[in-house]
Amino acid sequence: MLKTRAFLMGVAGGIVGAALVVALMIAFGVTSVKQETTEVVQTTPASFSAAGGLTPEQIYQRYAKSVVEINSTFPGTVGFFGPQGGGQAIGSGFVVSKDGLILTNAHVVVDYQSGNLPQPASKVTVIFKTGGSRQSQPVPATVVGVDGSSDVALLKVDPGKSPALDPLPLGDSSKVQVGEPVVAIGNPLGFQFTLTSGVVSAVDRTLSSPTGAKIPNGIQTDAAINEGNSGGPLIDSTGHVIGINEQIASPVQGPTGGAGNVGLGFAVPINTATSAMKQLQNAKPAAWLGVSVENITPDVARTFKLPTDKGALVASVFPGSPAEKAGLQGGNENVNLQGQPFVLGGDIITAINGTSIASSQGLISTIGAYKPGDVVTLKIIRGSSTQELKVTLGTKPVGL
Repeated sequence: MLKTRAFLMGVAGGIVGAALVVALMIAFGVTSVKQETTEVVQTTPASFSAAGGLTPEQIYQRYAKSVVEINSTFPGTVGFFGPQGGGQAIGSGFVVSKDGLILTNAHVVVDYQSGNLPQPASKVTVIFKTGGSRQSQPVPATVVGVDGSSDVALLKVDPGKSPALDPLPLGDSSKVQVGEPVVAIGNPLGFQFTLTSGVVSAVDRTLSSPTGAKIPNGIQTDAAINEGNSGGPLIDSTGHVIGINEQIASPVQGPTGGAGNVGLGFAVPINTATSAMKQLQNAKPAAWLGVSVENITPDVARTFKLPTDKGALVASVFPGSPAEKAGLQGGNENVNLQGQPFVLGGDIITAINGTSIASSQGLISTIGAYKPGDVVTLKIIRGSSTQELKVTLGTKPVGL
């Protein structure tokens, strides 16, 4: 009997050191790709005609110039297998403002390695499509900010050094319907400015970010998505972006050794991305505890016989973080909950300075109200006992 296992992988293509970059709870593939300048446009499916909107060809002609190829260079790092040389990653992104703002995935510009803090790219450039098969020279880009928990990054280019910037119109992902036609534009496997088409296969999927945080309301599509598509737009038949292509599930290997496309692609909903973008534009140094947490619900508590039905269950603790220094403990048992990985055995955080913590999101928002250097008291459940720990909050690293 042939047995297969579905792999959820991020779809930023490239090579980082000599090893595959792996996130805390999900593999984000960064593998070598062959550079090509071929453009690929799929045949218009009947679903677009039935929708009465723009055809894939019309969408491509109008908006491909607003999609960019992103090339990230990473410095040498020390990973699980010892010292690693620097490398490159290839992804996609799209213009969202005339003054040069570009949205993409966090894992396109940040190297997430298992057990280590994220490593931001030392250099980022973008390439624009300028007409026909022509493209621009690489344009330097700065990283405005990164939200690893939603896998969103915001870049900026100098309008004076770029082709004309035409922002893509953003849609409302809360109104996305299963079965509606969509297209993806990006740079899969290094094949620049490729368009693929399909439909929305499902909504309300829970995605895993490169930090291990859960991303709700994810969009599933059968439009072909491969490594290198990360950060590119998922566009509906009206020409509006409804998601940022982020990861694929696959039981097979692709030609570069990463996961191959089998029609299971996933996108971060654009409403989530827009919210993250607004925060990143006005970001100040943020407080950091240094944990990856799981959400506790009554069903979860009942299934796994937890001592409480609310709180934030610590899945893992970052090495060298304020949480580790304070003695917080992560989980040690990996289980599967409705197809999603879940980690048991860690401390459960139930309050911070007397403020009750009902969920993982509650923990994030409560920590966000403090400043780096603040001392807080955590109330935790460890096993069958309740304890209090004092923590001096640190500064949130880039990428988290």
